[in-house]
Amino acid sequence: MFDIDAIRKDFPALAHHAQNQLVYLDSAATSQKPQSVIDTLNRFYSEENANVHRGAHRLSQSATSAYEDARAKVSRFINCDINELVWTKGATESINLVAYGLTPHIHAGDIILISRLEHHANIVPWQQLAKRTGAVIKALPIDEHGVLKVKESLELIEKLRPKVLAISHASNALGNIQPVRQFITKAKQLGSFTLVDGAQSLLHLRPDVKQLDCDFFVFSAHKCLGPTGVGGLYGRYDMLEMLDVFQCGGEMVTKVTIEETTFNPPPSKFETGTPNIAGILGFASAIDYLNTLDKNELRAYEQDLFDYLKAQLADFEQVRLLGDMNHNIGTVSFVIDGEHPFDLATLLDMEGIAVRHGHHCAQPLMAALNVNGTVRVSLAFYNDKNDIDTFINALTNTLEMIA
Repeated sequence: MFDIDAIRKDFPALAHHAQNQLVYLDSAATSQKPQSVIDTLNRFYSEENANVHRGAHRLSQSATSAYEDARAKVSRFINCDINELVWTKGATESINLVAYGLTPHIHAGDIILISRLEHHANIVPWQQLAKRTGAVIKALPIDEHGVLKVKESLELIEKLRPKVLAISHASNALGNIQPVRQFITKAKQLGSFTLVDGAQSLLHLRPDVKQLDCDFFVFSAHKCLGPTGVGGLYGRYDMLEMLDVFQCGGEMVTKVTIEETTFNPPPSKFETGTPNIAGILGFASAIDYLNTLDKNELRAYEQDLFDYLKAQLADFEQVRLLGDMNHNIGTVSFVIDGEHPFDLATLLDMEGIAVRHGHHCAQPLMAALNVNGTVRVSLAFYNDKNDIDTFINALTNTLEMIA
């Protein structure tokens, strides 16, 4: 049984916010952390601090064992082999790693296909790849609400035969859950490299990378209950072997002479320098915590929260919702015509509501929707209906203030 009262007690920041009369509705930007994750970080630096790999002493060996155990936990969580998971700083670095590593395999005139829903992190690295190689960036179409046009997109993939297809599993700006499996299947029939941005989906959808059948999948720990500055790249092993190295230095080498260097096989090939050991262990603790929760109950609870929020917002004639309201991870993005999102978010903050405003690192999407930004309310399973009621009361007061 999904016990929301017990779950909320696991997140110390929620109690702190409650004392300060603040409701946190910004989990798409970063999730709150359970006490177990915080304890792991404290314990490592207080009692277990040592560098990983090559150390002969017990402390280093213990840290190395925990570090690789963390890789195994996260690998099981997304259903990949241990040697297919590369530690990075987050989804952004992971995409950059792939885009740079693919350089020798992309040529002038090749199509790199993304969507208009992408975060800048899944646009700019591909633009740079196009500049290096002469490739061309194209985008999958969306409708006036910001929902991907599935039929037209599949037809465009067939027509363009892209060399790369890079698409988000769920939109950070609107919360749309994308039918990525359909697109991947079509693209792979045409020989495309496929990458899925799972920054928003990892927490809410618990994706299985083998079922998605993508070549690459990227994610960030901090959006999935873990620490900031940590993330990962899943890559099919043959794809990781094929990629050029992204950064060079210690740890990722087999042999170095003055004349040349031999690199380790993946994933070590991409893990140069001392990693964020504490962050990786903290991320493993976040995965441990999530594994105590039934994923179907969690998803059903979040869907119920989302439906409750939608129903409450339907009473406001001024509020215009954007995005896919039928397939959504629990994010509501809205505008009020004639009002700037910054002003609305500021007034809501004065009422104790923490939401996000602006273009959400998705300027091409905002341009396509002809808006200068939105107010984004993003839910997670540690929210409850009281949070939504408090937000609705604050929104009512805000609208009365600007009327």
